[in-house]
Amino acid sequence: MSMEVTAWESLYHAMHAQEDRRPFSKTTLKRIARFAQPHRRQLAWFLVLSAVGAGLAVATPLLAGRVVDQISGDGSTDVVAVLALIIAAIAIAEAGFGIVERWLSARIGEGLILDLRTAVFDHVQKMPVAFFTRTRTGALVSRLNNDVIGAQRAFSDVLSRVVSNLVMLVLTLIVMLSISWQITVITLALLPVFVVPAQRMGRRLARLEREAANHNATMSTQMTERFSAPGATLVKLFARPDHELSEFAVRAGRVRDIGVKTAMVQWVFITALTLVGALALALVYGLGGFYALRGDLDAGAVVSLALLLTRLYAPLTALASARVEVMSALVSFSRVFEVLDLKPLITESEQARPVPDGPASVEFDDVHFAYPTAEKVSLASLEEVAQLDLRGGEEILHGVSFRAEPGDVVALVGSSGAGKSTIAQLIPRLYDVDSGAVRVAGVDVRDLKADSLRKTVGMVTQDGHLFHDTVRANLLLARPESTEDEMWEAMRRARIDELVASLPAGLDTIVGERGYRLSGGERQRLTIARLLLAQPRVVILDEATAHLDSTSEAAVQAALTEALIGRTAVVIAHRLSTVRSADQILVVDQGRVIERGTHAELLALGGRYDELYRTQFEHQAETPAADAETVAPGAATGPATAAQPA
Repeated sequence: MSMEVTAWESLYHAMHAQEDRRPFSKTTLKRIARFAQPHRRQLAWFLVLSAVGAGLAVATPLLAGRVVDQISGDGSTDVVAVLALIIAAIAIAEAGFGIVERWLSARIGEGLILDLRTAVFDHVQKMPVAFFTRTRTGALVSRLNNDVIGAQRAFSDVLSRVVSNLVMLVLTLIVMLSISWQITVITLALLPVFVVPAQRMGRRLARLEREAANHNATMSTQMTERFSAPGATLVKLFARPDHELSEFAVRAGRVRDIGVKTAMVQWVFITALTLVGALALALVYGLGGFYALRGDLDAGAVVSLALLLTRLYAPLTALASARVEVMSALVSFSRVFEVLDLKPLITESEQARPVPDGPASVEFDDVHFAYPTAEKVSLASLEEVAQLDLRGGEEILHGVSFRAEPGDVVALVGSSGAGKSTIAQLIPRLYDVDSGAVRVAGVDVRDLKADSLRKTVGMVTQDGHLFHDTVRANLLLARPESTEDEMWEAMRRARIDELVASLPAGLDTIVGERGYRLSGGERQRLTIARLLLAQPRVVILDEATAHLDSTSEAAVQAALTEALIGRTAVVIAHRLSTVRSADQILVVDQGRVIERGTHAELLALGGRYDELYRTQFEHQAETPAADAETVAPGAATGPATAAQPA
């Protein structure tokens, strides 16, 4: 290894091993050991090979010195040939050990990444919706990428480097001291000239690198937001592309300036350290030559000392930053464990059972509920704030009680923020109640198996979310075993089959990020087709037509009417004309059900429902089209049965 390569390695490790002083506990070390447990045999072999490789690296300079002695003295050609063969054999062995060592390193490192990523991914999926409403997606993704890889480096990089460098350092010092303790001590005196600049310059370069990373992250966020369909539309509507470009150009220009400065600092540093290395070699040759001419050293010993010099400086400079590297890796583990230690609020009990077969009712029994505070569901580091906002926790629902009989349609109406969507989210157990009970088919949802509840309850929200995938993949989320004929039948009943048939690749057409290649009405009808494919016994519609034009709403409403036939339904509607045929209408106000009854009964009561109804229609006459847009007319003609087709 040349002095220039040693200088580059020193600089790299000094740059990328900056100490984070956040504390970690012995518990962290024990948890790291548990993650490493499945890889213990490979890890042991990995460390053994690292030590053997370090030992072989020290052997070559000694043999080279012997060759020089044979050449300068009255040596034998046979001995030189043997020594050359041994050097070649060592080189081959080093290469072979290096390949095996690298394979083991990759196996251990990638295996650890797999274990950590799957553990975090599985844990995050169990978190409540409140966790995702507070967490910045980029910060969470960083835990799955940057921090997991940082933790992995502790085994695949830092540990092996510490072991191999320690072995190489000890063996090199022993050999050099045995050859000439005077030259060894003098060369060690030059070490601070080599190490100290590496540490200081590394810290400076690390600051520049972090600043560039921050600018790059900001540019990445800007591009992600502005290059999405809604973001690009917003920029175009407010005619600010020049302003956006100027902001982007400023950050990109700063990254350019940092890049130039970093390149120059690196080059000056490497040149200086290479010069120091050359001076050290000159010292070894000069002082060693002096001793050799006096007869105190052999010529081969001088050559061995010169070759061993890089094997002395390289491990010493690496070990100088080893503590910081180890600390950095431990902090990465701590950040990963920080997410794993955030306990899910929704858990499945050991006695959980499936939803009973047959028609499914929905019942709320004196339900009280408050959204969880940030400290229960989030982390300041994931929200990218200095301290969590501890406000909140106020009760949203106050003693809500009602029952939707099998096959009935129950409508929730009221002002925005009254608690309608909160009620809807408690049925599929997106949150747990604080007191009271939510029952499906007569069983508290907290006593039901999660997968059984998901199959029983289907929900269509107002945003009609789709993944950036094919039509087929988005439909199969509901029921992976569905056949293509079943998918087309569901789309026909959702009034979306003709559109999908006209798409370039049919079912295999990509719908775009969040389904933005489709119109709002088309997205909603596709989510309804997904609902029909799932064949749930309970359907929740949370303002499924809230943001649609009248034409799209008519098509979606017709699909919804099909979807609700024979099913228990809880419907939230922003237009009261769409819920007039519901079996029961609940008026929700400030987290309480203040009125209940049919459309005619509530109008006759002359209360809040009558007020809401008159407010909506005082400036417009009801039309036959409005009458046609009612939710599931006649849907409650009888109780649903388990065998009833979708």
